[in-house]
Amino acid sequence: MLQLPKLKIGDLTPAFPIIQGGMAVRVSTSSLAAAVAETGGIGVIGATGMGIEEMRMEIREAKKLTKGIVGVNIMFAIREFAEMVKAAMEEKVDAIFTGAGFSRDIFKWGREAGVPVVSIVSSARLAVLAEKFGAAAVVVEGTEAGGHLGTDRPLFEILPAIREAVKIPLVAAGGIVNGEGIARALKLGADGVQMATRFVLSKECSVAESFKKLYLKAKPEDVAVIPSPVGMPGRALKNAFVSRLLSGDAPAPEHCDGCLKHCSGQYCILNALENSRSGRVEEGVVFAGQNVHKIKEILPVKDIFSNLLYELKSFMGSIKAC
Repeated sequence: MLQLPKLKIGDLTPAFPIIQGGMAVRVSTSSLAAAVAETGGIGVIGATGMGIEEMRMEIREAKKLTKGIVGVNIMFAIREFAEMVKAAMEEKVDAIFTGAGFSRDIFKWGREAGVPVVSIVSSARLAVLAEKFGAAAVVVEGTEAGGHLGTDRPLFEILPAIREAVKIPLVAAGGIVNGEGIARALKLGADGVQMATRFVLSKECSVAESFKKLYLKAKPEDVAVIPSPVGMPGRALKNAFVSRLLSGDAPAPEHCDGCLKHCSGQYCILNALENSRSGRVEEGVVFAGQNVHKIKEILPVKDIFSNLLYELKSFMGSIKAC
């Protein structure tokens, strides 16, 4: 029987050390997060791009659907970061995941609310800082990840040094789409993994079918690194919109809601992500991890877990429990 390490985040211990990445602008909503939580992982709502009340409703809906562990991901780069975090904590969310910048204050808020905070990092320096201020765990994200990138270095290159630098639980992320990837991460000292791209191709992910079809037909050469107004590069699938970005012909924003603390103004990232999520995939940005081409089918979340665990067993045999 396959024995998995126990991933402990604060007082939370999921049945399986698998976290579903919180994908922004309504890619990770209550339906997906609840399904992952109910199956024994940690389900994460991507709150960035939602209004505060919308996020509250998503947390409440997820809590209705499962007794499992439900977290939210809130980017530090958004203007209403503090308000969003405090609202999520008021809703008794189980954990907060945060990246795209670093907040010292969030750890104090988390202690006061009894909510563990998990920092998404890409360097040993930031991991050590997160541990010092009180992070319950760190997600170490390599350049293979979809969405905004904090490094140009591969996950399995940066993971060992960060593992050596911190004692808190470490979750590996970026390019992990199957049991082989999980096995490699665990062998390098990770306590668990975070997977986002794999869960887009689930029945419970609420993005448009055209979004999922773009994933299914993706080849390795279809994945590109693009500029983003957030001030970090992003990994996305090539389409008409991305071709314009890469040629320097990004469409100027028609209006601005001032959603980011700092924005380059080259185009509206929220509009671009909402266009693709709602089905206008040629008019927006479709974030995806580097290994999206390895995923060949859309499955219910419970079947994705079953397959991952079967693959993991074939690659690792038995892992000593931690």
